[in-house]
Amino acid sequence: MTDTAGRAPIATPGTFRSLRHRNARLFLGGLFVSQIGAWAQFTVLAVVVDRLTGSTTAIGVLTALQFGPLLVLGAWAGSFADRVDRRRIVLATQTLLAAQAVVLAVADIAGVLNVGVVYVLTIVLGVVSAIDNPARRGFLIQLVDQHEISNVMSLNTATMTGSRIFGPAIAALLITRVDTGWLFALNAITSIAIIWSIVAVDGSRVHEAPKVAPGGRPIRDALAYIRATPQLGATFVVFAVVSTFGYNHNVSLPRIANEIWNDEQWFGWVMAIVSLGSMIGSLMTASRPSVSMRWMAANGLLLGLSGVALAWAPSGWVALIVAIPLGLGGAAFMASMNSFSQQECPPEMRGRILAFIAIAFLGSYPIGGPITGMVGDLIGLEWSIAYGAVITTAAVVWLIARVLPSARVATERAVG
Repeated sequence: MTDTAGRAPIATPGTFRSLRHRNARLFLGGLFVSQIGAWAQFTVLAVVVDRLTGSTTAIGVLTALQFGPLLVLGAWAGSFADRVDRRRIVLATQTLLAAQAVVLAVADIAGVLNVGVVYVLTIVLGVVSAIDNPARRGFLIQLVDQHEISNVMSLNTATMTGSRIFGPAIAALLITRVDTGWLFALNAITSIAIIWSIVAVDGSRVHEAPKVAPGGRPIRDALAYIRATPQLGATFVVFAVVSTFGYNHNVSLPRIANEIWNDEQWFGWVMAIVSLGSMIGSLMTASRPSVSMRWMAANGLLLGLSGVALAWAPSGWVALIVAIPLGLGGAAFMASMNSFSQQECPPEMRGRILAFIAIAFLGSYPIGGPITGMVGDLIGLEWSIAYGAVITTAAVVWLIARVLPSARVATERAVG
């Protein structure tokens, strides 16, 4: 809304306020359906690798191959998204992701799927996803007004995490009943939803994104901006540490479900309940007119402490209980970083900032995933989750002790 004096719109409460835009509803709806298939594929692929190798490290390598390309290409992809038409990029990348799912399904149904084929196709997935990530999230911002950016970013997180409720649950229900190749085919089918939504978006209602001129130093400029913004820089460092070590339970859970909880289906069920908590955390963040560092820190603590509890859950039933606060804290922490950064940065730099956040969150898996796998194989499955939870808690405590006081002073000065 805009006041009578013509001043900038003021953030208003309402969890779903940005969905008043038809384009946003279309895009998030298509994303939700497509991500159900993507998470079903992710869950089944981890189980397939576990069946083929019986190694936690192998699952960690799978995670590294999927997210490693983002670590290498993410900064360039963010700069690319700031220079070209994001809608065209997302349409192309989502089509390629659908094609990857088709090849994976055909290979499995034909009986030629092995660890090598899985790893190659996972690298392809990682490269395409690295280009897609900043462009897709940057395009979503163009579908709403300036004062609704924080809200739509949180709803994007809710959409991604909400789809994880259904994807892993579908995998858990069907993985012992149908051939895994048909679950990979499900991902190809659900990809049609996001492709259709991109085509159906009304281009006349898409906000024009400021384009960065060719040349210059776009990546260095974005890094310089992060470093020169004290609160953003310190928060980004903590976010990177937590992302590297605090979200790797998906690496350990297939083995824990099999060896400690005595049924591989617990992996899908626990992931589904984690996602339920994640959706709650995302919606709670979306309901806030603006996101503060205090809110982000509180949810980071919840993520760390819940991770310790999950590590020593004696059964799948206990893990389901712990999974709610684990997902809530993890998603609210991530959504807070997305929203906080977009509140702070200039429009022409949003693609690059989103890319760096994606690098920190997803690109850190190539580091944290294999470390988690080795801890599980060499020290113990419980510690493969617990070590990351302890590091997460320590990093957030540092944020609370060292950064929050200065952030409070800066806020008081701005208000005064």
